[in-house]
Amino acid sequence: MDYSLLDLLKLIGAVGLFLYGMKLMSEALQKVAGSKMRNIFAAMTSNRFLGVLTGLLVSATIQSSSATVLMVVSFVNAGLVSLIESIGIVMGANVGTTVTGWLISLFGFRFNLTEYALPLMAVGFPLVFSKINRHKSWGEAIIGFSLLFMSLGFISTTVPDVDSNPSILSFLSNYTNLGFLSVLLFVLIGTLLTALIQSSGATLAITFVMCNQGWIPYELGAAMILGENLGTTITPNIAATIGNISAKRTARLHLLFNLAGVIWVLSLFGPFTSFIHSIITSFNVVSVKNPQALIPFSLALFHTAFNLINLLLFIAFVPLIHRAVIRLVPHSGEEGEEFKLRYITTGMLSTSELCILQAKKELQSFARHTGKLLGFNRRLLAETNDKRFNKMYTAIEKYTSVSDDVEEEVASYLAKVSQGKLSDQSRKSIRAMLKLVSDLEHIADASFNQARIINRVQKNRIKFSPKIMTKLNLMFNLVEKALSVMSDNLNANQKKVDISQARTITQEINDYSERLKQEQIESLKNNEYPQEQGAAFADIFGECVKISSYAMNVSEALYETKR
Repeated sequence: MDYSLLDLLKLIGAVGLFLYGMKLMSEALQKVAGSKMRNIFAAMTSNRFLGVLTGLLVSATIQSSSATVLMVVSFVNAGLVSLIESIGIVMGANVGTTVTGWLISLFGFRFNLTEYALPLMAVGFPLVFSKINRHKSWGEAIIGFSLLFMSLGFISTTVPDVDSNPSILSFLSNYTNLGFLSVLLFVLIGTLLTALIQSSGATLAITFVMCNQGWIPYELGAAMILGENLGTTITPNIAATIGNISAKRTARLHLLFNLAGVIWVLSLFGPFTSFIHSIITSFNVVSVKNPQALIPFSLALFHTAFNLINLLLFIAFVPLIHRAVIRLVPHSGEEGEEFKLRYITTGMLSTSELCILQAKKELQSFARHTGKLLGFNRRLLAETNDKRFNKMYTAIEKYTSVSDDVEEEVASYLAKVSQGKLSDQSRKSIRAMLKLVSDLEHIADASFNQARIINRVQKNRIKFSPKIMTKLNLMFNLVEKALSVMSDNLNANQKKVDISQARTITQEINDYSERLKQEQIESLKNNEYPQEQGAAFADIFGECVKISSYAMNVSEALYETKR
């Protein structure tokens, strides 16, 4: 056999170049369309057909159903998309990824794209140095597209030729003439290959080349495509192991949906593959002397028809599938006991642009969490029973400790997201979010300082007069209003952030604080209450002012991002 180790390394390098080209093109397209993709997910409703369209568009854009389903799993884990909404997205993702096969069929084999790849790269290269980021991203996408099909040409030339290497044909013939067993074997090969290289697009390209070069017949290429559909389910299922119950159900749903499709196609494999091939030959899609050149089109149509028919067969049964998945993956009751990261899972970092939406949701949750501390302090201040007081103070300590962990996790997550392909607006959003998470943590710290002051008041048996309590309650009311405005701005669309209301309430708090300071000086002069009571009173409303100041910082950061 005239096929050396160097030839094998060339083949591996060509596959690596294909993967890099696909990654470069995918990330560049994500950067161009990232905000639109985020809006699509943010506007998701329970309409299953809209879900299908969403999955189809996103998967076709980023050229990976695995990545799309991985996003969906993480979004279901985050609560951004419900389990029943995810069913349509998963179905649509499988159809969207068939675009890869048509691109390869139309451009990869009919033309010698290696001749056009370099001129195309010459068009994209200057755009990479453009000061306009959108142009720069398009340049990267064009270069990725060039590398994608240049590598396809390399794969074609580095795959050993059957005529020159008859021993390969002899080796493959041992497995291609086993009837239906050969079909099952190549389904397994497609599954393992996709799981190994983590890209159904790359496996699809290899399958097309193998068929085009005569390694395997069209029918076994179709069997490999079925295996590739199963292989794409492995990554989301692995990712879901660290997700919540809904994420696990979504991953299992993807597996079941693809497995059901493979089963019905295998039951009609001979007639179905023959029917698809007859469509291509009867329409004479390309005018060629070699009928072998029709095989890529047959495989592309097989891939599309399989996923499209699968979608049409099962979309009417979404509620039934929903109930079946819930029964298959029952709730074990281990979740929801304690506050934890709800909207981001660092193990499932996938698409940088879309991860920003998850981070924003996590910050909104974190803000609600820290806002509860002020309410706890109000109850703590009013509590007279020592046992209940100590229990509540311990809960506040725990909440504050968790806040420290959440801040660290969110900041780490944002740092990882910032390393991906992002638009300028998204980078500004991440910088603002890093500032926000720090300010939210300061709110938690100030609230805990206030709780420690109240604890000292309780231990020293300091009893505030009704007059002081009235003043403190008024201050608490103002600060709660400031936190509410902060929360509204966090939850609002970026264009609807209202800084004026935040400034108004912050000014009210500062003015009231100055008034309290003056009144306290007069009260101490007139001996209206002891010095230690006055000091504790000043410390408590002082922390209130700090909390309102950090809340104002959050609104200002959001407003600056809007501008």
